[in-house]
Amino acid sequence: MTVKISDTRDIALDKIIDLYQANKWSSADKPEQLYKALMNSDHLISAWDDDVLVGIGNAISDGHLVVYYPHLLVLPSYQGKGIGQMIMGKMQEKYHNFHMQMLTADGQAIDFYKKIGFERAGQTEPMWIYKGNEH
Repeated sequence: MTVKISDTRDIALDKIIDLYQANKWSSADKPEQLYKALMNSDHLISAWDDDVLVGIGNAISDGHLVVYYPHLLVLPSYQGKGIGQMIMGKMQEKYHNFHMQMLTADGQAIDFYKKIGFERAGQTEPMWIYKGNEH
C-alpha cells in the first residue's frame, strides 16, 4: 500500500460519495451540497491509493486566527494505518501557528484527536443545530 497525500480539488463526486457512504456519514445524502462545501473549503487534503480516494479532510478558516476542521474521513479498510495523521499533518503545515484550531469529535475519533494533540476546550459544551443522523 502506497498512499499519497494531495491538495488537489480535482476529485470526482462519486469518489467522495463512496468515501462518505463507507463511513455512514449522512452528508452523503446531500451530494451537491457536500461537494460544494468541500470545494469551497479554505484547505482540502485527500489521500489516494492509486486512483482510490482513501481519505479526505477539510478546513474552514478566517485565514488568520481561527481554523475549524469539520471533516476527516478514512475508508474503514484503511483506518489505523496513519492516513488520518498524514492528512492532519498536512493541515498543521498550514495552520500550526493559528491562535485557535477547533473541531468536534465523538466516538472513537476522540482518542484519535487526543493522540495528535487536541484536548477538550476548557469547560465548553458542544452545541449545534444539526439536520442529520450522523456527521
